[in-house]
Amino acid sequence: MSVALRVRFQPPRPPPVRDGIAPGSDVRTRVRVRLKGMQAHALPRPTTAPPASIHPAWLRVTHWINAVAFFVLVLSGWRIYDAAPLFDFRFPGAVTIGGWLGGALLWHFAAMWLLAGNGIVYLALNVTSGRLARKFFPLSPRALAADLWAALRGRLSHGDPHTYNAVQRAAYLFVIVATTLLVLSGLVLWKSVQFPLLREAIGGYESARRVHFFAMAGLVGFLAVHLTLVLLVPRTLLAMLRGR
Repeated sequence: MSVALRVRFQPPRPPPVRDGIAPGSDVRTRVRVRLKGMQAHALPRPTTAPPASIHPAWLRVTHWINAVAFFVLVLSGWRIYDAAPLFDFRFPGAVTIGGWLGGALLWHFAAMWLLAGNGIVYLALNVTSGRLARKFFPLSPRALAADLWAALRGRLSHGDPHTYNAVQRAAYLFVIVATTLLVLSGLVLWKSVQFPLLREAIGGYESARRVHFFAMAGLVGFLAVHLTLVLLVPRTLLAMLRGR
């Protein structure tokens, strides 16, 4: 009696693959696979978001155009003032431009159009972007008095350049109002006959001369304080140059 033995053939099992590397792989393959594994398990690098912009580009451009226009207006205006002074003093010729009355008028009119056009763009963008309401309001007398007292004692904080304190808000609003008065009174002085309603609203030609002069004086005073604060807090100048 014969017994048939059936033997099932099983192919040999392949060697185990460890860490994605098969036995017998060359050195380059082993190094490549291990580097991929290291990159896959590497901790993600912390990403830091760029600092938020303090001043948008349109604000910086209009700011510097306004600065140039105001500088030319003031120095040429002082030469015009010397031709018919309101008060018993004159500005030194060395700090004026234009050389003579006609030249000063040409400089003054050119800067006038630059300031008026650029000022309209500046104000329109501030209003439409919401920056005017966000940056300059609310403004209460109590907050203004508290920040002014802190400023006089040298304790007014400038920690957050994104936010204006009450003194800054009041100062910048004053600049907007004074510049508007400067332009309107200047129109009366330039074309008094053509703007009779505006002339009468200001109080007449001589009154317009005084409004023009004191608006200029107020803006020059603001500029002196502004430049002093820039020297004390230089990062404000950097923010107006590069936005951050």
